[in-house]
Amino acid sequence: MPKRAGVTALGLGLVAGATLLGTPTASSHGYTDTPISRQKLCANKTVSNCGQIQWEPQSAEGPKGFPAAGPADGRICAAGNAQFAELDDQRGGTWPATRVNSGQGYSFRWQFTANHSTTDFKYYVTKNGWDPTKPLTRAALDPQPFLTVAYNGARPPMTTVHQGAMPSGKTGRHMILAVWTVNDTAMAFYSCSDVQF
Repeated sequence: MPKRAGVTALGLGLVAGATLLGTPTASSHGYTDTPISRQKLCANKTVSNCGQIQWEPQSAEGPKGFPAAGPADGRICAAGNAQFAELDDQRGGTWPATRVNSGQGYSFRWQFTANHSTTDFKYYVTKNGWDPTKPLTRAALDPQPFLTVAYNGARPPMTTVHQGAMPSGKTGRHMILAVWTVNDTAMAFYSCSDVQF
């Protein structure tokens, strides 16, 4: 009898494993650290009262298709995940900001805990005159990304750098939204970085 119970348990384990392996979810995760993202500031303990994101900065994952789809307005930085809501809290516009120069070349860097087949990376910036005390919305962003890097299904290296230029005509405080679109799932990863032009 104990032998049979062991075989049954093994069979159930194999079925559960096969079910999990067949589920099309992203096992990949990542975030931007240049310019430093809110989730990385939390993981570094530079910013406090961050909740769960401080232990898993790579996990701001939500539906892909931004800006036509994806997380709801006001929940973009957390990728629509309530457990990471601290990323959407503007904190009165006091998040630490990286100094950058409008129109100048820049190395945008992602760190991955697991890479994945990738469609592309897109970088958006807030419009001139946006309110940095209010949660990020699509209306607050320039409608087109200022940088798009196509991957066509390839897997990025665990540390990935994209060479580009900061958007022109920007002054003062802004936010850069980086979106990593996974190729073979319905998901994308969202990373918000506060910058000062």
